[in-house]
Amino acid sequence: MKYDFESLTPRRGTNCVKWDLAPSDDIIPMWVADMDFKVAPFIVEALQRRLDHNIYGYVTVPGKYYDALCSWFDRRYGWKIDRSLVQYTIGVVPAISVAVHALAGPGEGVIFQTPAYNCFFSSVRNQGTALVESPLRYVEKDGRMTYEMDFEDLEKKASDPNNKVFLLCNPHNPAGRCWTREELRKVGEICHRHGVTVVSDEIHCEIVMPGHEFVPYATVSEELAKDAVILNSPSKSFNTAGLQLANIICGNKDLCGKIEKVINVFEVCDVNPFGVEALMAAYGVPGDGNYPVGPGEEWLRQMNAAVYENYKVLCEALAPLKKFKVCTLEGTYLAWVDCRATGLGGKQIQDILLNDNKVWVNGGAMYGDDNFFRVNLACPPSLAEEGIRRIAEGLSKL
Repeated sequence: MKYDFESLTPRRGTNCVKWDLAPSDDIIPMWVADMDFKVAPFIVEALQRRLDHNIYGYVTVPGKYYDALCSWFDRRYGWKIDRSLVQYTIGVVPAISVAVHALAGPGEGVIFQTPAYNCFFSSVRNQGTALVESPLRYVEKDGRMTYEMDFEDLEKKASDPNNKVFLLCNPHNPAGRCWTREELRKVGEICHRHGVTVVSDEIHCEIVMPGHEFVPYATVSEELAKDAVILNSPSKSFNTAGLQLANIICGNKDLCGKIEKVINVFEVCDVNPFGVEALMAAYGVPGDGNYPVGPGEEWLRQMNAAVYENYKVLCEALAPLKKFKVCTLEGTYLAWVDCRATGLGGKQIQDILLNDNKVWVNGGAMYGDDNFFRVNLACPPSLAEEGIRRIAEGLSKL
């Protein structure tokens, strides 16, 4: 079945963060990480069935939910999840805060690799823990710009007994890397050697560009998986962030107990009934006629192809502008653009494009490196092409 990734759905005037926070109605928003693609029809149908019930009270999470989750990751990645180690919550960002609070005490260190998703900074600070940056290496490989892990620096930071958690982002936002199995193994070995718990944010796990693959951290080795906490959700991949649901998958019962305690202290244990239905529809419940296994995979394949076409348009548009380099996009729908040669910061470029060209991108300062800016490519091609045209026009004057 061919799904619709071309139609424009008006979002302005719907209390939409992405569109309604724009200072004027002529701005194309290519900033915050949600999609302008229509939600998959099989998810909409499942939500409509639940909507038609006409009562939306507190909800229990049924066994079929775990069937769907475990089946999905097993058949796609060979990751056999122990359902007794799965805990649900209202989102991956709250899950990050829960994990940090559970595993590191006040003043203890949480390591993560910069540039980094902005909520890593705030989650660590808000829990009273210490932010410990391990910068990624920005490199050129085979004519393309990308990032590598600095394992020597990570070893140094992990060896500090005050540092208790390594917060991994895989695929990495905003660098766009899908970490390889070997890279993840090195991370795990370093952290295991020094008693540092790996907490892996894998919310973008299904958004992968051609020629690349996502490797769940928990599949690297059984030994390393036992000491890890994995955070995931269908929300980014299937554009259901507003339904507020995520999963925390622990490697052992001791970790589960620590996480469960904080989930209840924070009172983030009651989830949205529509989020539960959306996950089962997206992942498919084996043997359930209402949620046939299969459409989620095909929808994702077509969605990733649409994002990749937009990425190619961006690369082609910026190629003549020698002051700008687009980093290789392996995963996520977020392009990371190097603007160092201009002498301007990413936040300055954000403001110029917003005010003069009516297109909204994210300056890199919020991710820890203002030499870059970030562009959201998850939108229908007509919108992407116009947004990219405005970006290129604005950048050509710098």
